[in-house]
Amino acid sequence: MVVIGEKFPEVEVNTTHGKMKLPDHFAGKWFVLFSHPADFTPVCTTEFYAMQKRLDKFKEIGAEVIGLSVDQVFSHLKWMEWIKDNLGEEIQFPIIADDRGELAEMLGMIPSGSTATARAVFMVDPKGIIRAIVYYPAEVGRDWDEILRALKALQTSDKYGVALPHKWPNNELIGDRVIVPPASTTEDIKAREEAKKKGEIECYDWWLCHKSL
Repeated sequence: MVVIGEKFPEVEVNTTHGKMKLPDHFAGKWFVLFSHPADFTPVCTTEFYAMQKRLDKFKEIGAEVIGLSVDQVFSHLKWMEWIKDNLGEEIQFPIIADDRGELAEMLGMIPSGSTATARAVFMVDPKGIIRAIVYYPAEVGRDWDEILRALKALQTSDKYGVALPHKWPNNELIGDRVIVPPASTTEDIKAREEAKKKGEIECYDWWLCHKSL
């Protein structure tokens, strides 16, 4: 089972868009891989509909999306057809047909005592490194807006070398401001005091400082 900080395993997968090699297919881009328990199931259908409605928002921040379940390609294709005909949304992102469960096992997507994948989410950066992993049980659907928010936060952290507070950019304490990484030396503490005097940062204490981007 992979963990945060590891390289996404190199695999060739069969998808609704043809064969792909991961993570190479998305080299230089962020991508979100998410699994669902099964095609033609109620909660999964609501998730796919909602993801397609937000797909442009993921693409706007340079992220691709790919789904996965242990169903076969023909099942994915028929389900996609049903969603288009009955719900009015054409699923445009690829879906992996992991019918042997090999990738799902490799990524730890299959819960104990089950043969279907959990609702797992893997956020992978442009270097193919797994940066975030989220799991939901089969009976609870995901919030794609939160996944999008977390992805934006990761990108902001990488770009500016900062940390992001709860529910950023709508935090109850500091709004859309970002957190300055904790001081690790006495010199860092002194530097923070100077930055605070200059109005460059604000602090509740030297270990909890924040600033605007």
